[in-house]
Amino acid sequence: MLRITLLFVVLCLLGTGCTVNEVIVADETELVVAQSPVEESRLLDIGIVEFEPGLDEDNNPRKSGVFEEIRLAETKYLAYHLKTTLQGTGHWGAVRVIPSRQAFTDVIISGNIEKSDGEFVTLNISVDDAAGRHWFSKVYETQTGITSYSERRDRRLDPYQKIFNDISNDLQVFASQMMPKALEQTRQISELKFFADMSPLAYGEHLQVDEEGIVSIQRLPAENDPTVGRLRQIRERDRLVVDTLNEHYANFYYGIAIPYRNWRKVSRQELIAYRQVKRSARMQALVGVVVLAGSLAVDANNSSSSRQRRVNRSLQYMGISEGLNRIVGGIQRGSEADSHIDAIAELSQSFGGQAAPMVVSVEGQERRLTGTAEAQYEGWRRMLKEIYQAETGFSQTVDVGTPARATEYTPAK
Repeated sequence: MLRITLLFVVLCLLGTGCTVNEVIVADETELVVAQSPVEESRLLDIGIVEFEPGLDEDNNPRKSGVFEEIRLAETKYLAYHLKTTLQGTGHWGAVRVIPSRQAFTDVIISGNIEKSDGEFVTLNISVDDAAGRHWFSKVYETQTGITSYSERRDRRLDPYQKIFNDISNDLQVFASQMMPKALEQTRQISELKFFADMSPLAYGEHLQVDEEGIVSIQRLPAENDPTVGRLRQIRERDRLVVDTLNEHYANFYYGIAIPYRNWRKVSRQELIAYRQVKRSARMQALVGVVVLAGSLAVDANNSSSSRQRRVNRSLQYMGISEGLNRIVGGIQRGSEADSHIDAIAELSQSFGGQAAPMVVSVEGQERRLTGTAEAQYEGWRRMLKEIYQAETGFSQTVDVGTPARATEYTPAK
């Protein structure tokens, strides 16, 4: 009986491999789009703050698989793609990526990237409005599928598109349940917050904040007040700068699209291959041990005929050889799995170089704003207050540095 079992196992091992193929079909969510134009009074402006990278201080990419260069680029890329998704629904006013919460707007979306490796993505999203109301906090996650990176897919849809559609739909549901008066007050509060930031003495008491952080309007300024008209002009200049910074984000978004798409695609393939190789290696080594043990247990000499003894010995030698090969093969495939991680690391380093931030120059009062988007905006706000206090005019010249388009990365062979 042992000889028959051993023969069966050896033949199976010689004829087949120990691999398991994963076929994953990604879930989808249909994006809710406005079927007719929404009344302007119900259109809230949205600001999406650059996402937090969610990196641990002691992050070790070799263990966690999270590479800093990739994750920092994703803080801008994923935020900008959410902007494009929301813009396409017709449910909102202006949708902008903003460098900080100091860019006063009606609704602010912030997020933290908990996981993103090309296969799985998890975003922690929080939404608040100018009145201090917390709309919701929610964890969004999805797994990409076998066609998520297909060359034939709709390129306008991100492989992570499901979570962007989910966020958009949840925002629309919440806003649709708000009374028109609440929507109007939200817009008024965001405007008065800007006025108070520019002129605290004149507008600091128009708003009141309760113990829970909810903002209410104490009084509205007169519409014929010339200061109101002037501050609205200033706010338009401020929005112009934020729009300029969005061109910066757009250039960044489109500039890294190719290497980022390739990284996610390869990363997903490598992660799946890594799991398959690990499973195959464990299975192969385990079966090898079983075959080797079974082969050694066969008593090749315990037989009534010399012919049967020769058959037993042949099976035993074959089983021992195959068992040893399986064990050694399992070890080798485990080493192969580590090489996949090396490939991801190589791609990440190259990607980090191509995704370097670009400089946006804003000319006004003969000054230049450089550095990160947040640093540029902080510099602009300081300058804006100085201009307002000095009662000078505004330069409408806003120049944006044009980035070089990223070329497709080809990993070293």
